[in-house]
Amino acid sequence: MMNNGLAIALCCGLLIGCASSDPYGYAPVAQRLQQDDALGDCARLFQVSDRLIDEAGTRDAQAPRVPGFPYRRADRVLAQMAAQSDLTVPQAQAWSATLAVLDATARRIELGNAGHDAAALTDALAACRQLLAWADQHELPALLGAVQVSDDYSIAMRALGLYPLTRYAFAAGIRSWQRDTLAEFAAQTATDPFAAMRRRYTVSESLAAMPTLLDLPELGLPVLTRQTLTSLILRHAPQLDIATVSDADQPGALVWRIDSDGRLRIGVALNQPVLYVRTSHAHFAGRWLLQLIYTAWFPARPPVHAYDVLAGRLDGLMWRVTLAEDGTPLVYDTIHPCGCYHLFIPTEQVQARPQTESIDENLFAPQTLRSLATHERVVLKIAAGTHYLQRVEIDVARPDHSVALVLRDDDELRALPLPDGGSRSAFTPDGLIDGSERRERFYFWPMGVVSAGQMRQWGRHATAFVGRRHFDDPTLIDRYFERLP
Repeated sequence: MMNNGLAIALCCGLLIGCASSDPYGYAPVAQRLQQDDALGDCARLFQVSDRLIDEAGTRDAQAPRVPGFPYRRADRVLAQMAAQSDLTVPQAQAWSATLAVLDATARRIELGNAGHDAAALTDALAACRQLLAWADQHELPALLGAVQVSDDYSIAMRALGLYPLTRYAFAAGIRSWQRDTLAEFAAQTATDPFAAMRRRYTVSESLAAMPTLLDLPELGLPVLTRQTLTSLILRHAPQLDIATVSDADQPGALVWRIDSDGRLRIGVALNQPVLYVRTSHAHFAGRWLLQLIYTAWFPARPPVHAYDVLAGRLDGLMWRVTLAEDGTPLVYDTIHPCGCYHLFIPTEQVQARPQTESIDENLFAPQTLRSLATHERVVLKIAAGTHYLQRVEIDVARPDHSVALVLRDDDELRALPLPDGGSRSAFTPDGLIDGSERRERFYFWPMGVVSAGQMRQWGRHATAFVGRRHFDDPTLIDRYFERLP
């Protein structure tokens, strides 16, 4: 058995933020650090700001810095665009500018969480970012090649865990879970034993804050007005039908609070029923499509017995909607914030691609769903305690006799207020939520997932124990489905 600290140490070189992947050790920034001019001064200013961030421990793992270009950051959507070989110069320039926007956003959050005067530093860094971008005009091919987002699997852990052999036992366990899930989905079509305990949650008809939408029409991303995006978010927000037997089954806002033992911890404010929302994109059938991701957080997953390795503080459910060009759903899928329990719920507009015979985790779709009428909404039936998805239903919009959920921007979690002032991200620099560890990490580490079961930040969700798969992979839906005429 390997302890969690050793596991993390072994795979640190493969994770974002580790010292061995210093983005200042590569060209062109490595050379500019040696220059005695404005470009050198700007490169050193970014290096100093990064030292301040790392010393304060406020590094944000959502989008990694680009090696050689640390004043730019990328996610898997932008990395997929970089993999295209036919970008025109104007397209590449627009793409490069978007990488700079990601860095400006993340760096402002990191410096603010570190307690520095983020406004003053941000202005100086913005001017330097612009100067460095001007100097990088002839470095576009190098920048395109440097943008690669590392996956969230550890080769070292898999090697030590004899992954080629041990994966067979884990694959058998996954098949068993899939059989249980199919039985649970089928059982929900009969009498529901938890019917009297269920509590319905419905989103309010407003947004507390608008989530960020990646603005890159030059490369085919859909262009939406603020009003249209708001309408789509409200239209496709799921209703939650939760079997409620304790406070652990009530969704709420993530907050920093001081526990009875005096420790600062992330908790869930039950007096603030919240559904967090963010946007992303999928590259499906040759087109870039909008995705909406909704997340509900729960205080805990209570133990079923004394040796329940899946139990622990904090739990949640993430629900994603991949939309066609006309705003209708094509595919739904869901995970827990640990990256676990990945299910797909396709609509009648798609069909599954033939899957090659493999031991790796592939498409698992326990249910399909018809298209919604205008007055209808998706309803997620959620189990008590485990918060497993039990079935997806379609019902009329029911704001009455339900608890109102406030929609909030998921990026708020990157800078939550502290009880004594200031702010801090809900996530550590490695993209995990401290205190949400599970005992399963001591058993699942041979599959290469660091601290399996622990809650994670967007962009850090590995969703397969056998094989490799990431929730934010923009090609994921296209891998499993094709559109019907």
